[in-house]
Amino acid sequence: MDAADTAPARRLYATIWRWHFYAGLFAAPFLLILSITGAIYLFNDELNDLIYPELRFASSAAPSQPLSRLIGSAQARYPGSVITRIDLPTEPGRSAQLFVNPPDGEPLRVFVDPANATVLGSFVYPKTLVGFADIAHGSLFLGDVGDAIVEVASCWAVVLVVTGLYLWWPRGRERIGGVLVPRLGAKGRKFWRDLHKVTGLYAAALILLLLLTGLPWATVWGDQFFRPIVNSLGWAYAPGDRHNGGSVSRLPATPISEAEGAPWTVQQAPHPQSRVPAVAAGHEEHAGHLHMQPQAALAPGIDVDTAARVLAENGFDGAYRLSLPQGPLGTYSAYTYPAQPQGQRNIHIDRYSGAVIHQAGFGDYGPAAKLIELGTAIHLGNYFGLLNQIVMLLTCIAITLLVVTGLVMWWRRRPAGGLGAPRTLAPLTLRAVALITITMAMLFPLAGASLVVVLMLDRLFKPGASRQAA
Repeated sequence: MDAADTAPARRLYATIWRWHFYAGLFAAPFLLILSITGAIYLFNDELNDLIYPELRFASSAAPSQPLSRLIGSAQARYPGSVITRIDLPTEPGRSAQLFVNPPDGEPLRVFVDPANATVLGSFVYPKTLVGFADIAHGSLFLGDVGDAIVEVASCWAVVLVVTGLYLWWPRGRERIGGVLVPRLGAKGRKFWRDLHKVTGLYAAALILLLLLTGLPWATVWGDQFFRPIVNSLGWAYAPGDRHNGGSVSRLPATPISEAEGAPWTVQQAPHPQSRVPAVAAGHEEHAGHLHMQPQAALAPGIDVDTAARVLAENGFDGAYRLSLPQGPLGTYSAYTYPAQPQGQRNIHIDRYSGAVIHQAGFGDYGPAAKLIELGTAIHLGNYFGLLNQIVMLLTCIAITLLVVTGLVMWWRRRPAGGLGAPRTLAPLTLRAVALITITMAMLFPLAGASLVVVLMLDRLFKPGASRQAA
């Protein structure tokens, strides 16, 4: 691609190409991981059905046994275990999934036939193909550190897309060939360059969609930057979630710890708490903590079948995910997670009285939460069914192709023993550097911090210049 004839345009082009090069070199391995694991997770249900049919499918589509029987069967199979959540079948003929913490070993997902309460088997989620892809996609199996790495790579991928579109823009006497369609008959580096440019052109919007809809889930950008802002503006969860509806314990609200795999809004909303009944003599509440006297005993409260009846009375009669109370202040917390988020609902039930503490649906969410839920449904390939999955799969394939073609071009161009970074025809002024850094830090804090590191390394490391155009 020929740069414009003017010296300022050539300098700008060279500078942007250099930024594109460094962003690509850093983000490439992580984008490759994200694209492959994302493609796997797009078909999580289909893959699990194929790999574990004996766990995923029930013997018949008969009505479900009471939830207490399903839980009892799992506890009988795994004595001493604690059940934290039960996911009811998404359709007739499927099994129920129970989240089980055994006294020893890793947490299990136990599958129970709802028609006869027979335990079908179990697996350790991270050791499954889908579970591996899910965790690697979010944190590279490195916890918060891996989450931060994925976040930085995603932010730099945004830079890659924007700078790539600038580099693609036709200049001089360029024709359709190599601009709108690749010249498949071309040889060598020209072929790889055309494939890279044209793939990036048609996939750019969808790649940005994937990146921007994934960032709200990031630990730093999502939890520490984005969420406090939208919460303060009242754009996230429902006001009743924020204020606990005035009908629960005066103890501080805590996040839902059993909401793994829940909608973003449910995960971010404070968790209402059960009101400890007055008959439980000997308990005291001080500074947000419940203190029990040794001789005191809490009232037994309602059982899971009673909670299920309360849920049914409030319209939860199909597929929903129910978290069981954990601790004396816990609640029965259920939510629906349909393919289209407009059908989302969540409800909290007092574990002692059976009263509905709070419930909310998609219509109660703030504008930011609605937008995130819609974006997440598309990101996961859920909203438009198979068509959505195929489009997102093609986007993952495009990202993989961009990474491969970019690395091939770099490897073919790089000098022996050198990095092969594009030369810069004029250094950025201090003012321009400060402006770019501040902008990055405001939009993406971790990316802004990494930019400072990149600038320092760029000052110290002076690679041989490549004299070929992008």
